Amino acid sequence: MKKILQYLFEYKTLSQQQAKEAILGIGKGIYNETEIAAFITVFLMRSITIDELQGFREGLLELCVPVDLNGYEVMDIVGTGGDGKNTFNVSTLACFIVAGAGQKVAKHGNYGATSVSGASNVMEQLGYKFKNSNDVLQRELEEAGICFLHAPLFHPALKSVAAIRKNLGLRTFFNMLGPMVNPADPAYQLVGVYNLEMARIYNYLLQQSGKPFTIIHSLDGYDEISLTNDTKVITNKGEQVWTPLQLGKRSVQASDIYGGNTVEEAARIFRTIISGKGSWAQNAVVLANAAMALHCTGKYKDYDTAYAAAVESLESGKASACLEKLVALQ
Repeated sequence: MKKILQYLFEYKTLSQQQAKEAILGIGKGIYNETEIAAFITVFLMRSITIDELQGFREGLLELCVPVDLNGYEVMDIVGTGGDGKNTFNVSTLACFIVAGAGQKVAKHGNYGATSVSGASNVMEQLGYKFKNSNDVLQRELEEAGICFLHAPLFHPALKSVAAIRKNLGLRTFFNMLGPMVNPADPAYQLVGVYNLEMARIYNYLLQQSGKPFTIIHSLDGYDEISLTNDTKVITNKGEQVWTPLQLGKRSVQASDIYGGNTVEEAARIFRTIISGKGSWAQNAVVLANAAMALHCTGKYKDYDTAYAAAVESLESGKASACLEKLVALQ
């Protein structure tokens, strides 16, 4: 690692192969915490290159625990995190609405490194037990329409850096990697990013996959459709800017989508919304994200049809039923 650090301190960038080898070393426990912290810090001081990100991704996927979900074409909805906005768990709620609408979901998530409650925090608080047993995950997907993949159980490198990331409390390149290393290899992805530079990098990488994807970025800095401002939407077919009225039938204020100060509070907000008792603003934001995810699958003729399916999933109780079934299976 010292040779790698010296190389980076000379303002050089890693090749794809060098980046892959560095991540493999982290995942195999070759480096100590101080070396890893120094390595991570380099990328807080400059932008990551596409080669570096691809190498890191390849390394993580090479080491990951594989998942076989019996041929189901699953979807993942995930934000990079790190936007510093502390919203409630929008992506995770959207996953249950999408599952309630009949689209199978394999949600990849982790504990919050820069927020009060990441996806794993809230899922754990709701009663979900993390596992990487293929048979159990398949059963959850078949019976509840959704399963949850806690990233450190599938990625040794992420487990190695978890404490370091939490202690740093800063957005790192691991935030960028999370949405790209779902071990279930989802057929469809809705990815929220915290800035337009990341949107550009993701667009380049996801275009290569050949699979349907949608990248979203709220122009005031959210890594999801926030309805507080216009949203840049990038797909395989191009990009456009959508207004809050187009996406959620209304605008909302930042204070309307605040996520709380504790994991317990985040879980209470989650249960309130999924049970159909959320505020107009909370519901609008969750429905917009779920609708964009459903629209990404190509199974709906337009966004408004997908939005109607999301509304039906939430208001009929189907989304809530997916959560109850999932928790009952634990």
